[in-house]
Amino acid sequence: MSQKRCSGILLHPTSLPGRFGIGDLGPEAYRFVDFLERSRQRIWQVLPLGPTGYEHSPYTMNFSAFAGNPLLISPDELARDGLLRPDELTPLPSDPGAREDRVDFARVIPHKQRMLRLAFERFRQSRRTTRDPEYERFCGEQAWWLEDFELFMALLEAHDYKPWNQWEIAVMRRQPAALAAARNALQDRIAFHRFLQFEFFRQWKRLRAYANGKGIRIIGDI
Repeated sequence: MSQKRCSGILLHPTSLPGRFGIGDLGPEAYRFVDFLERSRQRIWQVLPLGPTGYEHSPYTMNFSAFAGNPLLISPDELARDGLLRPDELTPLPSDPGAREDRVDFARVIPHKQRMLRLAFERFRQSRRTTRDPEYERFCGEQAWWLEDFELFMALLEAHDYKPWNQWEIAVMRRQPAALAAARNALQDRIAFHRFLQFEFFRQWKRLRAYANGKGIRIIGDI
């Protein structure tokens, strides 16, 4: 079987320029696709896109093999969907002592979390009066991994990011009553992480469709 030769570029989205302190799936990712097309490249290879652990490396530790990294969610895309106002798209304040070639996760994470929380609250408010079939379909189709993941992340936050073997014994052993109690107590955190996964995959799907329309194949994703 003959295959046509082609070339491409390896680039993780976090390496893209970004006014929020980290590259994401927003405008700069679309500009990169346009650059690939102009350069007659046909492949965009990315590194793992899962939610990174304590060292923020896509290789040393991911919290899930199925979930996406919320830091890659684009606030600009959230604004496009009406979940953020333009005045809420606040760039990361400059830091004269910071290196331009490194992501300052200690500053980026709380900065983006504030915008993601704003978007979540607006999304949750809209769902009180209007159904969102796309969201409901996503939650139903991905429930086989999503329900465990959102509970794990909520528990991880509730335990100040301590390793799971330092949690309560009943939760650590996944006793049904303990897990049910945790789901009830952590409903808000769980709903937030469910929303983040929905938004990540919605934005990722859009970007891949745009790239495919330009003849660019994205490989190596989650």
